Amino acid sequence: MNPEVKDIDIVGLVSKAIEEHGATRDAVIPILSEINRVLGYIPVAALPEIRRRIHIPEEGVFLADSHIYSAASFYQLFSLQPLGRHVIRFCESAPCHVEGGRQVIEALQDELGLQPGETSEDRKWSLLMTSCLGVCAVGPVFLVDEDLYGNVTPEQVHEILARYQ
Repeated sequence: MNPEVKDIDIVGLVSKAIEEHGATRDAVIPILSEINRVLGYIPVAALPEIRRRIHIPEEGVFLADSHIYSAASFYQLFSLQPLGRHVIRFCESAPCHVEGGRQVIEALQDELGLQPGETSEDRKWSLLMTSCLGVCAVGPVFLVDEDLYGNVTPEQVHEILARYQ
């Protein structure tokens, strides 16, 4: 999706997420998750709006912009920048590396023309590294959006990516 920030109703988006999850400190992660799900990323401009709506001194709830930013930037499944329409999350953990992960990531880089952390100019692909996807028994693994691919060989990369054309 990834609309431009100027085209986004930040206040409306934050309001809707807060209506759904509540205006509490415990709701910060679900609110961020909802915005990330809807837009494919979390616009930095949304962070002070979230803080403004949850920071309620009269109720003893104190938050700083840095609290919201820390939560948004800590989790690997959140992004503060627009990503490609298809996001590849490649597992760089030791089990995947030992099972041939280096060759698979090289095949992904060659196929996409991207380095880890980059998004293609046409905004079709983003290639990200993640520490673990939790399926070490079938490494090397990567996600394309929410689709998991395990026991991947470099020869399979082209065929897998072609499914998203």
